[in-house]
Amino acid sequence: MEFDPSWIVLGLPLAFALGWFASRLDLRQLREDSRRAPKAYFKGLNYLLNEQQDQAIDAFIEAVQNDPDTTELHFALGNLFRRRGEYNRAVRVHEHLLSRGDLGRADRERAQHALALDFLKAGLLDRAEDALRRLERTPFEGQARMALLAIYERSRDWPQASEIARRMQAAGQGDFSTRQAHYLCEQALAHAARGELEPARELLREAVATAPQAARARIELARLAQRTGDAATACRELEDLAAVAPAALPLAAALWVEAAGAVQQEEQAHALLVRQYEQMPALDLLQAIVELERAMAPAAAAAAGRQWWLRHLEREPSLVAATRWLEAEPLGGEPARTRVLQALERASKPLTRYRCAACGFEARQHFWQCPGCQSWDSYPARRVEEL
Repeated sequence: MEFDPSWIVLGLPLAFALGWFASRLDLRQLREDSRRAPKAYFKGLNYLLNEQQDQAIDAFIEAVQNDPDTTELHFALGNLFRRRGEYNRAVRVHEHLLSRGDLGRADRERAQHALALDFLKAGLLDRAEDALRRLERTPFEGQARMALLAIYERSRDWPQASEIARRMQAAGQGDFSTRQAHYLCEQALAHAARGELEPARELLREAVATAPQAARARIELARLAQRTGDAATACRELEDLAAVAPAALPLAAALWVEAAGAVQQEEQAHALLVRQYEQMPALDLLQAIVELERAMAPAAAAAAGRQWWLRHLEREPSLVAATRWLEAEPLGGEPARTRVLQALERASKPLTRYRCAACGFEARQHFWQCPGCQSWDSYPARRVEEL
C-alpha cells in the first residue's frame, strides 16, 4: 500500500487542534487551582484582620491543603498557632517546613528561627536553646543571642550569660559591660553565701574593672569588707562610690553609718553625706545624717534631727519626713498624737518602696534586676515618694 501524502495535510491541523485543546484544559485547571488557593489565603487574611483567629486558621489550613508547597502559608499558619498559644501545632508546622528537602536556605533559616520562638514561648528552654544555637552565622544571629541571653538570665546561668554578652559586644550589638559586671556580682554573691569570701572579692574586683562607673560592685565590696571586720576598707569603697556614682549613695548610706562608727570616722562620713544631700536631697541620706549626728553628739541629737527633717520639708513636701519630724517632736504621749503617728506611718509606708522604671513593679527592697520584667538597673536609688 502506497503512502498517501494527503494524510499529512489532514493530520497536521488535527494534531494542532488537539494540542491546543489539551493546553487549554491544563491552563483552565491551573487557573482554577491558583484561584482557589489565593481565595482561601485572602479569606484567612480577612479573618485575621477582624481578629477572628479560629476562622483564619481554618482558611489557612484549607489554603495549605490546596497548595502544600507554599511556604508563606505555612509561616502564616505557624505564627497564628503560636499567637493562640497552640505551641504544639506551631512546632509541627515549622518542623514540617524544616523536613522539606526543596526548602531554600533563607526559608530554612526563617523556619529555624520560628521553631526556636515556638519552644521559647512554650517555656521549653532546653529545646529553645538548642534551636537558637543553630542560628549562628545566619541573619537571625543577633536575635538568637538576645533570646539566649534571656534564657541564661532566667536560669541564672551567669557564666553562659557572660559568654553570650561578650560575643554580642564583640559583634557590635551594644555595650554590655554593665550587664557583665552584674553577672560577676551574682557569681560573687553565690561564693559569699557559701563562705568563699576570697573568690567573691576577686570577682567583685573584676566587676569594678569591667564597669568602673557601675555602683553595685563597689557597694558589694564595701558590704563584704564590713562583713569581714574591715570597716576601714568599707569606708574607702564607699568614698569611691560617692566619687564615681553619687546617685547610688542612698543605697549604701546605712552601711556607711555602720562602717564609719566602727572606725570612728563619723565626722568625715557626715561631711560627705551632707555635701551629697545638698546636691541631691534623699530620705536615706538624711536618715544617715541624723544617725551620725546622734552618734557624734547624743545630747543635741534630738533637736538636730528635728531641724533636719524640718529643713527637708521646706525644700520639698514629704509625708515620710513629716512622720519622722513628728516622731522626734516632744509633744508628750497623749493618745491623739499616738493615733496620728500610727495613721501617718500607715499612709507613708507605701511611699518608702522602690519602683521599677520599666514596668512599675514596686518592692520594699531595692533590686538590681527587676523581678517583674527582668530589666537591669531599672530601680532608681530613691524611694517612690521622691520620684
